Amino acid sequence: MISALTANQKGALLMMGSMAGFTLNDGFIKLLGQNLPLSQILTLRGLLVSVLIFGLARALGALRLNLSRRDWGLVIGRSVAEAVTTYFFLSALMVMPIANITAILQMLPLTVTLAAVLVFGETVGWRRSLAIAAGFLGMLLIVRPGPNGFDSGTGYAIAAVACITARDLFTRRLSAEVPSMTVSLVAALSVTAFGALWGLGEDWQPISYDAGAMLLGASGMIFVGYLFSVMAMRVGDVSAVAPFRYTGLLWALLLGWAIFDSWPDALTLVGAAIVVAAGVFSLMREAPRRISEPE
Repeated sequence: MISALTANQKGALLMMGSMAGFTLNDGFIKLLGQNLPLSQILTLRGLLVSVLIFGLARALGALRLNLSRRDWGLVIGRSVAEAVTTYFFLSALMVMPIANITAILQMLPLTVTLAAVLVFGETVGWRRSLAIAAGFLGMLLIVRPGPNGFDSGTGYAIAAVACITARDLFTRRLSAEVPSMTVSLVAALSVTAFGALWGLGEDWQPISYDAGAMLLGASGMIFVGYLFSVMAMRVGDVSAVAPFRYTGLLWALLLGWAIFDSWPDALTLVGAAIVVAAGVFSLMREAPRRISEPE
């Protein structure tokens, strides 16, 4: 039955599986954070993920370290952004409902587009400009800053969006010859090193059997998420597959309801719907723009 699917249908299924993997990883980390310090979680998960990525890269012959000085600079910059992103994201995850932070992260296609305009001078037509504006309005419905500004969790989530945007800008400038496995391995090692340094100021806790199982689950899920996302982008058209990234929000809603007994309020759901619609529209406009003049 799988063989009867088109390339885009396979890509869509793989992307949905990828988002499920990333979301389940978030759920494991949120549960672990109730008893273990984040530095310990980051370090141990990072070690396991690094081993998995290294093994897959060697098996596929996709690991290459003889990069140019320019590419190494970009890889290192991207990895630093990844490590800082991880800190902000997990700090937000510990104090926010998983669906709320996932909804805020749906801004990423829009923030990356806006940053590319500001940093690289890329051209964006009026339709995508309106989509970006609508997306930011949707985000305001999600975070709803009060008279005293954002709470700490919302601030961490927005900082994570900014750092991921910077990370993706570094990624855009990498040469096509740089293997994605190399980039991912360096990023995983950077996050691990960051967790270990952070842990110098914290007291690590004994690992119970349940915590060990959840650490293994988190490592496996984030690895599956990465692997499926790479496979998805290689078997289907980007314009057809990329919008299925937004299924991560559906997974987060289900996980929050089933495991954490939380459900966003109506305004948050409306804001998330606006953000998702604006992001999907922007992604659909991006595909023809790459092969023709800007809209």
